[in-house]
Amino acid sequence: MRRRGLLACLGAAPAAWPFAVSPQTSGRPPLVAFLAGGTTANASRLIGFAKEGLLQLGYAEGRNLATTARFAEGYEERLPDLASELVGLKPTILVGNAIDAAVQLRKVTATIPIVCPLLANAIQLKLIASMARPGGNVTGITPYVDGLPAKQMELARELVPGATKVGLLVNLNDPKALPARQEMVDAGPKVGLSVVVSEVDRPEGIEAALETLARAQVDVVVVLQTSMLLSERQQIAVSVAAKRLPTLYGYREHVDGGGLISYGINMPWCFRRAATFLDKILKGAKPGDLPVEFPNRPEMVINLRTARALGLTISPSILARADEVIE
Repeated sequence: MRRRGLLACLGAAPAAWPFAVSPQTSGRPPLVAFLAGGTTANASRLIGFAKEGLLQLGYAEGRNLATTARFAEGYEERLPDLASELVGLKPTILVGNAIDAAVQLRKVTATIPIVCPLLANAIQLKLIASMARPGGNVTGITPYVDGLPAKQMELARELVPGATKVGLLVNLNDPKALPARQEMVDAGPKVGLSVVVSEVDRPEGIEAALETLARAQVDVVVVLQTSMLLSERQQIAVSVAAKRLPTLYGYREHVDGGGLISYGINMPWCFRRAATFLDKILKGAKPGDLPVEFPNRPEMVINLRTARALGLTISPSILARADEVIE
């Protein structure tokens, strides 16, 4: 097994827009408020990595820091009210676990700093002016590297020799899903794959969406990276196994939960790294002065137990490129 580290880069740049840190009640520690579109169990785990990073930087909850969190449990329509509730607490910093939460927080406040560990499509969504010069009150870490959708499609094609049709499981309620869907649809024909898209907007719709792909007789499935689909990874893993659908994911957590293979960024790293943004803001930095950072490469994780259960042989060339193999 091999694990390769991820690096972040980009230097500091001046802010373009004004912002203000929310004042705290005298004598009380600063409050960091987290908002997540996923389930309590899944999002709390990720928040835990951010707290680990804060602890390493000298912040102890209850002593010099307070935290609170709200979870939409996979129902995106709950995010606006939860965002308003958190802003009403007047926290020092808001953390949107992923872009769906960050978008809703930004709709409620243009002044309280917002840090997002998974800040996807932030320019297109008008949350930041640029990666190097975010401006405003939003910054964080992007979960994408250039060319990732095309590489995922190439890997899906390589995973099942002779494949001609790929299925995409998409949750279009997530604000980053539409451009990601289009990138994947565009990438398919370039590697000889026709693309079948199956959309789902609620956890209880996942089984029907996967059944649509099975009926379409796709050779391999790609699950797009959204908060709800990540939170429902156990349900997805069980369903695709029953349908004998080889499936590729963007997050390794799917593979830890029984999925076949992932190719994408390391989320725990992103959340631990987000602690450095919180630290800088707590010490007086403006989010608009903190460039968005990014991993320099994705990682690949393979679950050989799942491959064997599917009767699928992973090629030596794929195994040689893997960062981790679960035996």
